[in-house]
Amino acid sequence: MVIKVFLASSSGSTAIKKKQQDVVGFLEALKVDYTPLDIACNEDNRMWMRQNVPEDKKPANGIPLPPQIFNEESYCGDYDTFFDAKEDNLVYTFLGLPPPPGSKEAEQADKDNIVENGTHAEENLDDTIVPVEDRNGDSNKEVKQATDENEEGEGDEEEQEGAAKEETAESVGDEAPTVKEEEEAAVEETDEVTEDTEGQAEEEEEQEEEEEEEEELEETQEEEAE
Repeated sequence: MVIKVFLASSSGSTAIKKKQQDVVGFLEALKVDYTPLDIACNEDNRMWMRQNVPEDKKPANGIPLPPQIFNEESYCGDYDTFFDAKEDNLVYTFLGLPPPPGSKEAEQADKDNIVENGTHAEENLDDTIVPVEDRNGDSNKEVKQATDENEEGEGDEEEQEGAAKEETAESVGDEAPTVKEEEEAAVEETDEVTEDTEGQAEEEEEQEEEEEEEEELEETQEEEAE
């Protein structure tokens, strides 16, 4: 990343010269690499600076005055914003650069990080290690509770199956006598039919014998009459 500082080498304004010297001198004191770009002797530099300064950062007349500071193509600010960053020890942040270790800005960033996060990451490593059982205590309780519920559910299912088997056995027991009774009733009916049939046969035989006796008697009487 290249820090670009747009300057006017032949400016007749004492105020502008002083501002340019302050910016350049402070960057050199911080050992920040920068590229000075003269807008007095180079029209391209002057046009590029005016076109790339954001509209809301331009003065009322619309013509930005040097010094103007950029990080590559990104606009950083003018002398006033640079001076504010210098007073707050935020020049590296203003320039879009990481502060070097040991600098006031780096120390301030560490303090801000401590305030924001509470503790350093290194301090978190020294925290007491919590046993797995304690960390997962709630989870273990939930798993145990779920296991107990499953066991209870299985016990209820076994009881229900046992009751169903008993009901089935009772139903079979109730139906068995009914079938037996039906069979006995059918046998009794068969016996009755058989008895009726035999009785009818006997009666028919008796009738035939009586008829034969009557015929023999008639024949005997006829023979006697002759």
